[in-house]
Amino acid sequence: MKRFAVIGLGNFGFHAAKALFEEGNEVLAMDTDRVRVQAIDPYSTEAMVIDATDKEVLKSLCLEEMDAVIVSTGTKISNSILICLHLLESGVKKILAKALDDDHAKILKRMGATEIIHPERDMAIRVSRNLSRPNVLDFIPLAEEFDMIQVGAPRDFVGKSLIDLNLRARYNVHVIAIKEVVPENFILVPPADYVLKDSDILVMLGRSADIRKIKELK
Repeated sequence: MKRFAVIGLGNFGFHAAKALFEEGNEVLAMDTDRVRVQAIDPYSTEAMVIDATDKEVLKSLCLEEMDAVIVSTGTKISNSILICLHLLESGVKKILAKALDDDHAKILKRMGATEIIHPERDMAIRVSRNLSRPNVLDFIPLAEEFDMIQVGAPRDFVGKSLIDLNLRARYNVHVIAIKEVVPENFILVPPADYVLKDSDILVMLGRSADIRKIKELK
């Protein structure tokens, strides 16, 4: 079981705290708004009304012992910047901060945020990709040049074995797993003689440019 703190319980912060709690983690949820704190109380280990811009208050919570702290405050940029700085100075190792724009993200990074969250932009990109390439079921950005996707087996792949398709040589991508829908099954590192069915879902890893070629297949 891991321990997390969520500072700011707007739409994103509320759902982040709730999801972490429902996954069986300890969650400390905080906001200045009592109504928001009351709303998250059933879905957190502890919910508190505090002003997280107060350095001494944050220090008293021993947040450096948490596995990660999520900063999801409102539109007042100075608040999130100050909170990230206080968390950094308190020794918090992993700080995830929601940014309003790219400039805000740059400042948060300088103030100690180890990961920047762009909820609306990230969801817009995912929805757009799913609409433009309906055969791509999920898209996961990894390092700067690498992606991982879940993609329904393209028509040209069906009925052929992985060794016949030779995807590593043709596209420079790796099939690391296959989800069988009928019957339901998950195959990690499928054998070379596995023959693809039209209901199969391929989990593929590769460079972004090479993955793009796979996504363009019908």
